Amino acid sequence: MNVLVTGGTGYIGSHTVVELIEQGFNVVVADNFSNSHRNVLNQLKKITGKTIAFFEGDLCDYNFTEKLFSENKIDAVIHFAAFKAVGESVEEPLKYYKNNINSLINILELSKKHQVSNLVFSSSCSVYGEPDYLPVNESFPLKNPESPYANTKQIGEEIVKDLAKSYPYQSIILRYFNPIGAHDSSLIGELPNGIPNNLVPYITQTAIGKRECLSIFGGDYDTPDGTCIRDYIHVVDLAKAHVVAVKRLLNKINKENCETFNLGTGKGYSVLETVKTFEKVTDIKLNYKIVNRRAGDVIKVYADTNLANKELGWKAERDLENMLHTAWNWEKELSKTK
Repeated sequence: MNVLVTGGTGYIGSHTVVELIEQGFNVVVADNFSNSHRNVLNQLKKITGKTIAFFEGDLCDYNFTEKLFSENKIDAVIHFAAFKAVGESVEEPLKYYKNNINSLINILELSKKHQVSNLVFSSSCSVYGEPDYLPVNESFPLKNPESPYANTKQIGEEIVKDLAKSYPYQSIILRYFNPIGAHDSSLIGELPNGIPNNLVPYITQTAIGKRECLSIFGGDYDTPDGTCIRDYIHVVDLAKAHVVAVKRLLNKINKENCETFNLGTGKGYSVLETVKTFEKVTDIKLNYKIVNRRAGDVIKVYADTNLANKELGWKAERDLENMLHTAWNWEKELSKTK
């Protein structure tokens, strides 16, 4: 079976490509390197031993996306490609709406045209907004999003669900919590362009000396230590869930045209807990400071994963120490190539 992975050189996309190939799928990758690096393709070849079919371009470009579908036999799509920085989306909302919504619409229109009826959509726990209770399960009523990024994910979900109602289109929406860590080979991992928007690459870049100081956004939240709480999940665990989801669609064992699953560990860790765990794992003292809150941040969120555990037969396996250990190994490997 052939799977199109959009954003396949990105952080989660690249790890998913590895897991798909290891499970015997043929993979076609599309990306424009807006937040990834060309060398990822070489690293994927080293890990898998395969040369991956790759198309460079922007999925907001209808003609480029048409070429993808017309030149490749595609059985399923995993749609990762999107801008994802919460803070940037607050500052540049139109950039996020234009990119994240238009690319999805092109994928869906051309899937329908070329009779590709299986989609795994990359969503986010940000669609839950600030939850009234924890852990959050899939039936939780979606609130007004805290950022334009979160809103693009919520709108994207609605578009996918509406298509599933009007057309025999099979889809699975995966709501990620907070992916961290890196592949055990240390050949791929999280490598943002410029200053990281996510906590763990900021931690590892500070530890290795790329950044002078780690900024923790807000120390006065209603949490035990005043910092935000998140459900961190290892990116390899997350990638494996996508393979399970694709198989569920291709084997036609999904129970509805559009299903939704949370992907997390079910445990919440504060920013400071994560910093302290990193210090414990690496025996490195981090230079950090508490700064002003960041617009768009939810205070605390972690997952109820029972539905994914039961229906998908999937469960996150790695603990926070392993996540941070692999992230640190990846950062050290990066430093050797500079």
